[in-house]
Amino acid sequence: MSAARFTLTVPGQALGAAQDLADRIDGDPRLDAMAVTINETDEAASLWETLAYFADESEAEAAREVLGLPDARIAALPETDWVRQSLEGLAPVAAGRFYLHGAHDRHRRRAGGISLEIDAGTAFGTGHHGTTEGCLLALDAIAKHARPRRILDLGTGTGVLAIAAAKALGTAALATDIDAEAVRVSLLNASLNGVKPMIRGVTAAGLKDPRIMAAAPFDLIFANILARPLVMLASGLSRILMPGGFLILSGLTLDQTRWIAATYRNRGLVPVSRITRGNWAALVLTRPRLGQKSR
Repeated sequence: MSAARFTLTVPGQALGAAQDLADRIDGDPRLDAMAVTINETDEAASLWETLAYFADESEAEAAREVLGLPDARIAALPETDWVRQSLEGLAPVAAGRFYLHGAHDRHRRRAGGISLEIDAGTAFGTGHHGTTEGCLLALDAIAKHARPRRILDLGTGTGVLAIAAAKALGTAALATDIDAEAVRVSLLNASLNGVKPMIRGVTAAGLKDPRIMAAAPFDLIFANILARPLVMLASGLSRILMPGGFLILSGLTLDQTRWIAATYRNRGLVPVSRITRGNWAALVLTRPRLGQKSR
């Protein structure tokens, strides 16, 4: 359960006044607001409120005094497990043979295929995002005709991709993240899904960690991050991919795919497929074996 939080609410303002007040709260170093937002409260009259969140009541009261708004309302938020509440609003995701769900949907698991139960905890991502779905579909397609044995999940988040690969391919995976909490959560999820002995978690930034280098080269790499880091990592990822191996890049919008594909093509990798989900895409690339023709 989260600790109680307090809100400071200033109602009945025009849009410009509400936004100006939000900017003032956000920019005043004397105020320690956790977040500030504006909400429309009366569409017909075009009235808005400014709402600021504080860690405790004394900080909210101090802000009211600094702002000179004696009539601003201060209220305690109920203690709520926001992570669990948000997870319960997420429907299961089916991606090829994979069925991704939270604990609240455990009873809906399918008899066939591979079920993945993921708890985000305090790490990033539940796996319900289109980028993760694209990676799972790419993995499903690869597993139909190849059996990668050296797997890296770079930027693992909750560990969903490493866990999916371990369950689908029956082999170990290295799951790395810059955030130690993400690595901790990924190992908890690996245990929850019965593959903890197959997942090695490493807290590391980028690819230079000696534990990553010692495990390289890889014949399957997931890098579900963002476009700019993928550009920065292009040389390193290309070097540690085995000939004939697969690199799955995601966290990309559709308009970024040509840029990323060209960046990796310049490092000797060739495209295999592109999977899109809404405005998001996952690219699958490979390093051709000696004598193999590029596509």
